[in-house]
Amino acid sequence: MAEAGRPEALDWRQRVLAVALAMVLALLPWWSGVVLLVVLAVALVIADDRALPVTTRLRLALRWGVPGMAFALQRALGGDALAWGVALLVMLTGYGLLALLEHALVRARPRTDAAPAPTWAELARRPVGPPARIVELVPPQWHEESSFADPRGGVVERHGQAFRLADGTRLAGGERGCFSPDGRWFCVALVPRGVLLYDREHGRQHRLRDWQLLGWHAGEPWLTRGEDSPPFALRDALGEHDGTKPPQAPR
Repeated sequence: MAEAGRPEALDWRQRVLAVALAMVLALLPWWSGVVLLVVLAVALVIADDRALPVTTRLRLALRWGVPGMAFALQRALGGDALAWGVALLVMLTGYGLLALLEHALVRARPRTDAAPAPTWAELARRPVGPPARIVELVPPQWHEESSFADPRGGVVERHGQAFRLADGTRLAGGERGCFSPDGRWFCVALVPRGVLLYDREHGRQHRLRDWQLLGWHAGEPWLTRGEDSPPFALRDALGEHDGTKPPQAPR
């Protein structure tokens, strides 16, 4: 039986029919075989390439019809050695013409499945790397007074270098503090250098030496090491601080 997913596969019945066609052409006059082969070749040319079963049968009929017609020709020539030589030459010529026909059909077939390859100019104009994005930072609003309002309600009290939030959380190490715009984060500028970041939603503290708070973006703190350093998201700064991965500059 024909293989699944391969319309061009041939089953035994089609092969038997092809052999039967060759035998019939061998018994008919050679000129009738020539006429039939020409008709089959014309049908193959005008057949739709998408009808694979039809074109496959036509090719099979031509391949088996050529030796059948050649055998009929040698019978007509008397069946001697010369007749067999002429028949062999005709058969080889027929297979050569059939190969040229199939090659011409392949070249003439429209190639719609493959997209044209890009030129060097198009490749040079294509962007390299991930798409860039602009990070607009909201500058921190530092507080040094003894008490100031909490964006989520209540009052923050400062006692020397320690801050006490409205929920009782105590953060020590600096004299300046600020909230993120949404009130989720509280940052303490450590003395002499560094930051203490407190995530109020998850109850986590991050103490990073040699880092400064540059601003807020999308509710997250962005840090820098100095004026000549680009800004980094907190996750990148934590990766470098812990030695797990180097920070990557934002794009």
